[in-house]
Amino acid sequence: MYPELFLYAEKVRAGELRAEAERHRLSRPSGSAVRKWETRLGWALVETGLRLVHRTTAG
Repeated sequence: MYPELFLYAEKVRAGELRAEAERHRLSRPSGSAVRKWETRLGWALVETGLRLVHRTTAG
């Protein structure tokens, strides 16, 4: 596969993924309790992952 074609395909796919994420985000009410819990859980997972990375690289 030509590198230019591969890069073009990746850019198109990235645009599709962004559009799908935006549709998903807009389909849910922003003030819902479920959305707030999803956000809190997401940040908790990010924080846990960062702690694990720090622990494995430091020790």
